[in-house]
Amino acid sequence: MAEAEFYDRLVRTTSFDALCDLASFTPMPETWVVGVCDVVNSTTEVANGRYKTVNMVGAAVISAQINAIGNRPFPFVFGGDGASFAIPPEHADAAEQALRAVQRWALDEFDIGLRAGLVPVHDIRAAGMDIGVARFQASAGADYAMFNGGGVSWAEAALKSGVFGFEPAPRGTVPDLTGLSCRWSPTASQNGTILSLLVQPARGAADARFNAVAAEIITLSANLARGGHPVPDAGPGTQWPPPGVTLEAHARKGKGSLGASRRKILLETLIAWVLFRTGWTIGGFSAGHYARVTGRNSDFRKYDDGLKMTLDCDSTTLAEIKTILVRAQEDGIVQYGLFEQKEAMMTCIVPSVMRDDHIHFVDGAAGGYTQAAKMIKARN
Repeated sequence: MAEAEFYDRLVRTTSFDALCDLASFTPMPETWVVGVCDVVNSTTEVANGRYKTVNMVGAAVISAQINAIGNRPFPFVFGGDGASFAIPPEHADAAEQALRAVQRWALDEFDIGLRAGLVPVHDIRAAGMDIGVARFQASAGADYAMFNGGGVSWAEAALKSGVFGFEPAPRGTVPDLTGLSCRWSPTASQNGTILSLLVQPARGAADARFNAVAAEIITLSANLARGGHPVPDAGPGTQWPPPGVTLEAHARKGKGSLGASRRKILLETLIAWVLFRTGWTIGGFSAGHYARVTGRNSDFRKYDDGLKMTLDCDSTTLAEIKTILVRAQEDGIVQYGLFEQKEAMMTCIVPSVMRDDHIHFVDGAAGGYTQAAKMIKARN
């Protein structure tokens, strides 16, 4: 297998349960490079009511990488207040330029610092860690990468300690964030709680014991309505003007004015809102079909050196999940964080509304993964 085509050739699995089996993951090629980033002081930003902005910055990292390498498939995972990805070495320079441009954009547009760096897979393995990847088919039109082995977590820790990382691009540098959008309304829980859940292996825990705990949680969530999917089958809701219009204007304005960008998006979203309300089809675009595909394409569950889920959860299932996690933590198998809120929200990358390959990152609307991670940090 040519290393440059490694990810293209990975077999996609349609069973999320199968990801509890280490055999579902394939070792990352030694020559590849892992990109990691996270928002500086994200907990403070959330406390200041800027969680949607934090999500937008994290998604911008992925959007910029997609555009930098010409929409070629590559593995990535959205983490709420950051993102991780992997690329073959021939794309490393383009990846660095895109990351540094997003760092500059986040500073200039939102006064948000973004740590970012590229870590060779060789260095990860030299440190005694590993990184494997799987490709999960969320729907007919979208699939998402899953990481295991602890290598991404090691790279993130190395980034935060200053071993890796680089400075933002010079002032005036603008990333290509074509396709990045923020137009859907938050989705209220139908079962009682939107649960943001992070479950990570405890230090020294055997893979088999951790995977058994993860499998228990996945089985429980499967019993929820629609498997706990927080986005309704008909798709998320819309309103006009959309709540994320100004954030999207920051992403799309390039070197133009924020006002002009915002006015253009308002016009586009007004037309879309009318189509969603009336059910009309224009130029082959069906708003109802697009909304349904949006829900199916959403990444509400993932593996990223552990289990991450955003679930629409009832009180009974929530209590059962907590019981499993408390016991597993006491047994030295996991460390976990969870956060309960009333709504989920979505940040999107949509190359074209006429295709079904748009991707959608789901998180809790009141702090989500960042607040769950805060719970883990408080215990360490």
